[in-house]
Amino acid sequence: MGPTSVPRAFDAHARSYDKLVNANPGYHEHLRMSARRMGLKRRPGLRLLDLGCGTGASTAALLDAVPGAEVVAVDGSAEMLAQARRKNWPPGVRFVHSRFEDLARAGVTGPFDGILAAYLVRNLPDRDDGLRRMYDLLRPGAPLAVHEYSVRDSLRSRLIWNSVAWGVIIPMGRLRTGSADLYTYLWRSVRGFDGVKAFAARMVGAGFTDVRTQTMTGWQTHIVHTFLGRRPAAEDAADAAGPTAPEGLDLSDADTPPQGTPTAG
Repeated sequence: MGPTSVPRAFDAHARSYDKLVNANPGYHEHLRMSARRMGLKRRPGLRLLDLGCGTGASTAALLDAVPGAEVVAVDGSAEMLAQARRKNWPPGVRFVHSRFEDLARAGVTGPFDGILAAYLVRNLPDRDDGLRRMYDLLRPGAPLAVHEYSVRDSLRSRLIWNSVAWGVIIPMGRLRTGSADLYTYLWRSVRGFDGVKAFAARMVGAGFTDVRTQTMTGWQTHIVHTFLGRRPAAEDAADAAGPTAPEGLDLSDADTPPQGTPTAG
């Protein structure tokens, strides 16, 4: 199983997915933390893009952070979207079935006032190209939050991830669905994903400024992260041409408070 087959795998697991993630302490609250960290302010016409929305947990997190926002929620799995659509949503939410690479053909175009990509970038065939596409979809000055696992920089994080994956996630997935393929892929893909330093550098290389990383609470501390950045506003776009890390980029191994550092408005 590889990135190109992930949507089909989620199709097969869609009906049990909410029960599985609801058993994960902090899953929904951590998505809400990433959405709040984007620093979005309520205003008429605010338009947000939820990439890899799944059954709608990240969509709900965005609406919790900025009630009344227009949210375009996209996922490559038709069955995950079917589960999402069964829930109650305000009029401003629209679900779109599309792979990330095919957004334009699905009628999803920018500019957006913010993008949340939860557990998506790890599964993209070309992460650099994916980040550049996200950059292009953003309005100048708008934020991107990538909510993602990253354990490569820390031996402790890798050991905890191995223990949780093989002790809880994979057995529970097999018990609930009769198959552990998706959750074994999850374990393997997290192990192979960029470290915090490398992924933050990718964001800088894609043109994002004010790049910083913030972690979560509970067992996910230094395992799940919010990677934050923004497309430069028109007046400082010229300063973003180089790939040097901007002030505020936190690439240290030191513990950071789970609530993180407020993002620039």
